[in-house]
Amino acid sequence: MISSIRTKGFITGILFTLVIAISGFSLAKLPVFEYIGPLATAIIIAFIYRQIFGYPYKIASGIQFSSKILLRAAIILYGLKLNIDIVFAEGLTLLMQSVIVIVFSIGATFIFAKMVKADMNISMLVGVGTGVCGAAAIAAVAPILKSKEEDTAISIGIIALLGTVFSIGYLFIRPYLPMDSLEYGTWAGLSLHELAHVALAAEPMGEDILAIALLAKLSRVFLLVPLCFILIFFVRRKQNKESIKKIPFPYFLIGFIIMSLFNSYVLGTHIAVNAEVMQAVSVFTSILLTMAMTALGLNINLKDTMKRASKPFMVILFVSLLLSLFFYMSI
Repeated sequence: MISSIRTKGFITGILFTLVIAISGFSLAKLPVFEYIGPLATAIIIAFIYRQIFGYPYKIASGIQFSSKILLRAAIILYGLKLNIDIVFAEGLTLLMQSVIVIVFSIGATFIFAKMVKADMNISMLVGVGTGVCGAAAIAAVAPILKSKEEDTAISIGIIALLGTVFSIGYLFIRPYLPMDSLEYGTWAGLSLHELAHVALAAEPMGEDILAIALLAKLSRVFLLVPLCFILIFFVRRKQNKESIKKIPFPYFLIGFIIMSLFNSYVLGTHIAVNAEVMQAVSVFTSILLTMAMTALGLNINLKDTMKRASKPFMVILFVSLLLSLFFYMSI
């Protein structure tokens, strides 16, 4: 009887996150929401639900499954978006620039967060998200940094908001910038937060410019795995011998690498895969990631969020402005 109730709660919890995720996708097609995307929209819906109705503890097991297992599954499948072969063949310069982006973003965030005494965990999460690839990067490093799910959700919300504002801002100022379309695409790819934000800012410039922008962005995605291993090294150095064993190894990153290699050297060269199939896989990945974001959003407490998120938001706003300005001047 008890086992049956637990199973029912588990399944209901997963379905609950699915319903909100689908709602996020639906709302994201409407004006205003279309700019922030389904991930942030789902987090907003879950956040509002939590503040009005409280946390649904009876179905918590299913919600936690979505926030942990489905999140890792989504990151593994996210590897199919990365063609390592193209990055190596055409983007070695971009790869070096991406290293600078990541080092600058994380380093500047750490320094400014220390200066204003911002919440360091949230600040470092958004710093990684800014430097690499937004929500996916935050989700990947969160277990390494032992972040609370609430901190992870807050960080993703900050990245979604800032990335949207910046990408729309890029479109508005583009006609007034003394740079050609190719330079603009590179700038967008190196300085904007999410793949979706890069696409939003570069798509109006045409397919060729969009391809350059996405290549620049994918060179940053490529560096997610080595960054995670570097973070593991530094975290372990700071911990004593007993707590070293407690640091979780992100095995899902191995899956990410395998999927990237599969996409680069199997799907991309030997097998003619139907574009509709790959599109379906991409949509499925987005749904899993949005379900995970829903589960994370349910963990946000408004009072605590307002208290802890304001300073990290200002820090990452300043870092993002510096990043945009720096690469604008260097391109």
